[in-house]
Amino acid sequence: MAEPGSLEAAAEHERILREIESTDTACIGPTLRSVYDGEEHGRFMEKLEARIRNHDREIEKMCNFHYQGFVDSITELLKVRGEAQKLKNQVTDTNRKLQNEGKELIIAMEELKQCRLQQRNISTTVDKLMLCLPVLEMYSKLREQMKSKRHYPALKTLEHLEHTYLPQVSHYRFCRVMVDNIPKLREEIKEVSMSDLKDFLESIRKHSDKIGETAMKQAQQQRNLDNIVSQHPRIGGGKKSKKEVCAGSDLEVKNTSPMSEQDSGILDVEDEEEDEEVPGAQDLVDFSPVHRCLHIYSVLGARETFENYYRKQRRKQARLVLQPPSNMHETLDGYRKYFNQIVGFFVVEDHILHTTQGLVNRAYIDELWELALSKTIAALRTHSSYCSDPNLVLDLKNLIVLFADTLQGYGFPVNQLFDMLLEIRDQYSETLLKKWSGVFRNILDSDNYSPIPVANEEIYKKIVGQFPFQDAELEKQPFPKKFPFSEFVPKVYSQIKEFIYACLKFSEDLHLRSQQRAGGSFLLRLLLPLQDLPSSRSTEVDDMIRKSTNLLLTRTLSNCLQTVIKRRNIGLTELVQIIINTTHLEKSCRFLEEFITNITNVLPETVHTTKLYGTTTFKDARHAAEEEIYTNLNQKIDQFLQLVDYDWMAAEPGSRASDYLIDLIAFLRSTFAVFTHLPGDVDAHSTMSGKVAQTACMSACKHLSTSLMQLLLEVEVRQLTLGALQQFNLDVEECEQFARSGPVPGFQGDTLQLAFIDLRQLLDLFLHWDWSTYLADYGQPTCKYLRVNPTTALTLLEKMKDTSRKNNVFAQFRKNERDKQKLIDTVAKQLRSLINSHHL
Repeated sequence: MAEPGSLEAAAEHERILREIESTDTACIGPTLRSVYDGEEHGRFMEKLEARIRNHDREIEKMCNFHYQGFVDSITELLKVRGEAQKLKNQVTDTNRKLQNEGKELIIAMEELKQCRLQQRNISTTVDKLMLCLPVLEMYSKLREQMKSKRHYPALKTLEHLEHTYLPQVSHYRFCRVMVDNIPKLREEIKEVSMSDLKDFLESIRKHSDKIGETAMKQAQQQRNLDNIVSQHPRIGGGKKSKKEVCAGSDLEVKNTSPMSEQDSGILDVEDEEEDEEVPGAQDLVDFSPVHRCLHIYSVLGARETFENYYRKQRRKQARLVLQPPSNMHETLDGYRKYFNQIVGFFVVEDHILHTTQGLVNRAYIDELWELALSKTIAALRTHSSYCSDPNLVLDLKNLIVLFADTLQGYGFPVNQLFDMLLEIRDQYSETLLKKWSGVFRNILDSDNYSPIPVANEEIYKKIVGQFPFQDAELEKQPFPKKFPFSEFVPKVYSQIKEFIYACLKFSEDLHLRSQQRAGGSFLLRLLLPLQDLPSSRSTEVDDMIRKSTNLLLTRTLSNCLQTVIKRRNIGLTELVQIIINTTHLEKSCRFLEEFITNITNVLPETVHTTKLYGTTTFKDARHAAEEEIYTNLNQKIDQFLQLVDYDWMAAEPGSRASDYLIDLIAFLRSTFAVFTHLPGDVDAHSTMSGKVAQTACMSACKHLSTSLMQLLLEVEVRQLTLGALQQFNLDVEECEQFARSGPVPGFQGDTLQLAFIDLRQLLDLFLHWDWSTYLADYGQPTCKYLRVNPTTALTLLEKMKDTSRKNNVFAQFRKNERDKQKLIDTVAKQLRSLINSHHL
């Protein structure tokens, strides 16, 4: 019996053989690997060889069974091949004969076919050409119109071609080319018409100033005509201004003339005489490019695109127009060109508004005008602030009025511009004040501050004609004689009147045509010449003039006078003359009031009438001059006191007052002599100069007394002798003698001596050594030494103490030296007690 392992190997080999027989050769690899992986591959090879031999025997049996049938089939095929070759030869021969026989017939048939085809093609071609010729003619016409720039007719032809002719022949290639070119042609028409519009926009941008200049000339002519009519109401008629607005329905776009269609700029206008009518905007500008382009874009369905483009470009141009040149403020021509450009811009827009239907609307115009107003007013504020010439400011005001008048004629609201004139008025006033400041400075600097000499009647009347001065005493005096004031009085008075005239110019030149334009604006109420103004408007003019004049007096003239008064090199004589001059100018203020009343026809009693503050100005100047006199005198006194050289330890006094004090008294006498010898009328000038002299003299004496007291009590003076005190007493007596001599008339009794009363009582107390009386009567109204302060007495007493035996101030009383020393200590103690009790 076989082993189990052998049986299993035999069964596995049999399975592998079946698998090899049934498996594709590409997948036999794993099967063979399983054989080689095993240990019985030798047996497997034997079984494989045996299986191969079995299959070879089966193949051999099968071949032997079918061999005879195969041989018979080959024999039959050889027979059929021979018969087929014969048949082929017969067919080839028959075909050659047939071809030879029908060759001529085929040629004739081909010729007939070709003739029939040509006949049909010709007929079809004629029919199609009859359809295509109108298309080609229309296309040729289109090209001709495009070439001649007749874009609107070309657009109509293009629509005709597209909707009527091309659909009939749309299957032809050239028609498809035309159809494809139609959008391009439309776009070309749009671009060319837009190019014309751009040329138009560029042209009106360049010529806006010319258009504006023409419009402003028209407004000026109309205003002049209105002024003539208002001045001569009986004269009827007059040339009417040309109506510049025409209805949009009346506008016909001419497209038959190529030259007119190409024209997109400003038309040439010959210079016209002053008496001829100024051409309107429609006479200067050819607006046909705008209308053509608008119609073309409307037909093309792009009207909104056109409107947006036009408005956008005009907004850009508006911003350029509203940008003022940097040097506009230098000349009036700069302002005029700026205004002309703005007027020209809005004249064009106004015409477009009224001659097109919806290209621009009122909201768009109003938006641009608001922008223009804000930019223009800002530019005027900026540039007018640089202007220092009042004549230029006045011309600018007139130009603004004409500018506003022109634009208001086109329906634009201009109240803000009129209100801007209020600011211009303030600027005008400021420039006038600056100009007159220079005028006043020149007058004051060139004045000799001496009374005006008059040699004859002619000169006298000339000065009286310039300045309202009346003096019966002076008129009676023979020539030559002198006015009390110097030359700057009539000159300043005349210049104040000139300033008032200059202020008036700003108001009286506002020749507007209609009172309705004023609205609520203050300045627009100044519409008529002053003699024709209602009382309320005259009051406003009067108020404006008075306020400006007050500024001139209280600020400009006052500053100039203060500058002259505060100059270092000014003398007392000049200061006194300034006081006299300002007094006369103060009196003349009532004549200035009357002058303003006469030119404005407003009585001073009118409610809310502004008063002139000239009296205050001249009083302040006079007081400043007086203070300067007092200050200068005190400074001179201080200069003399700097020469003081006291010997505080002198044993004996000198024989007379100190040299410095004698020189000081001589200076004061000569100075006050100037006040008493000034010319003038008794009532005004002499009284005034006497008061100034009295005040100056009293001030000088008080300052001298105070300075001498401070000199005596200086900390640096530690000791002083009785001899030094006696010398000091001689100086004070010299001062008292000066006060008693009456250097200035008008003082009652010993009023001037009272300036030295403090020094006198102090010196008498020490020189007479009258301490018992002082201490006993101190604090009583009848005290002999009422003006002596205990602190001052103690300070001076301390300086006279014998703190150094080397120099004893009481040497002549040596036998009583100890008693005197005790007395001084006792007095000092009592003085301290008085001081302490006074403080308590």
